[in-house]
Amino acid sequence: MAKPVTLIAGPTASGKSALALDLAEHDGAWIVNADSMQVYADLDVLTARPSPADLARAPHRLYGHVDAAEPWSVARWLKDVGKVLDEARDVGRPLVIVGGTGLYFRALAGGLSAVPPIPEDVRARLRAEASDAPAGALHRRLAEADPLVAARLEPGDTQRILRALEVVEATGRSLAYWQQQQGTVLVGPEAARVVLAPPRPWLHERIARRFRMMVEAGAVDEARRLLARKLDPDLPAMKAIGVRDLGPLPASLGGLEQAIEKATAETRRYAKRQETFFRGQLGDWPRLDPADTSAWRRLLRGHS
Repeated sequence: MAKPVTLIAGPTASGKSALALDLAEHDGAWIVNADSMQVYADLDVLTARPSPADLARAPHRLYGHVDAAEPWSVARWLKDVGKVLDEARDVGRPLVIVGGTGLYFRALAGGLSAVPPIPEDVRARLRAEASDAPAGALHRRLAEADPLVAARLEPGDTQRILRALEVVEATGRSLAYWQQQQGTVLVGPEAARVVLAPPRPWLHERIARRFRMMVEAGAVDEARRLLARKLDPDLPAMKAIGVRDLGPLPASLGGLEQAIEKATAETRRYAKRQETFFRGQLGDWPRLDPADTSAWRRLLRGHS
């Protein structure tokens, strides 16, 4: 009997979407996005969102539904995915939740800390002050207000520094305190779960090949359109891999090649960070080598 919910995590380019599609077709499931960049409407090619052919094979949810000007968060994703879970239960459809954002899975299966809502006037004021602050000033300010959290953050991590400042100013308590208060668990231990753990050389080859395919599919124009919107460079969507490398018009073929190599190397580093998170935070999840076709077939049979 098919599991009502299946969770598939894994590093970028590891074959998560292909496995999700196989399971969705096998079970009649909906596929739900758990990737923090694939939510953005402006990032179709650069995030390898499902193609029209993929969408025709199975229903997909929470892909490309957020404008790049929105600073999306794990809390907002949980709210969205909770609605999809309710809808799927009402109509009796299984779900395959797939993506590379480990924090989404940890919050989904382990609960998100219950940080109170931040008043919009506090958020707006702090962001206005940050726009004029010299480099490092925000981090020093956080170190005075919340030294525990400041010690965890790099001085250039503006988004997270602002978030920590918002919390301590609005609630009078450290973000670390709120992170210890467990919220509602949306998916229990009955859910099937797997982390794709490919061999490093295999993954690196796929990363390089896929990024070149993205360029051929229009990634340069996509990055250029996003930069033309002149959004806050600290917004999550603006930090998507390839936006800053491909957005400026390459002066020559050599310039384009250099941008491709730089973005490919950044993608490899990102995949390594994902794998580190999965080992540390999802360490009890079963591992699957996506290059092992026999293991893939066993997983499919387990959903029969």
